[in-house]
Amino acid sequence: METTEKTFYYYSTAFKLKVISEIESGQLSIEQARKIYNIGGSSTITKWIKKFGKNHLLGKIVRIEMPDEIDQLKRLKKEKAELESALAKAHLKILSLEAIIESAEEDLGIELKKSTVKKQSPDQLKNGNPGQ
Repeated sequence: METTEKTFYYYSTAFKLKVISEIESGQLSIEQARKIYNIGGSSTITKWIKKFGKNHLLGKIVRIEMPDEIDQLKRLKKEKAELESALAKAHLKILSLEAIIESAEEDLGIELKKSTVKKQSPDQLKNGNPGQ
């Protein structure tokens, strides 16, 4: 049985950059570069382009802002964080007060929370009529 040796090619970075620049400048297509430089593998050059080429910028969002816009964005983010903190503190205060009221109701045996029943007028209280 005859064995064949497989040949591996290693390309220098300078060579890769030369090929990529020719492709990106429009002088060659990827296929033309593969044939001219005898580069094996259908995705070899594509990998080089992704690694070294300008095409690595594709798919990214570039945002250009004026300096005052950047300052405004920072100010708004800080303000948002402060408002979120204040809201969280208000929620904690509400929970604390509700717990105090609940504890007081248990200790005193009376209901301190507002009732859902309509308030009675002074005349109804005198006559003993329940509120409706």
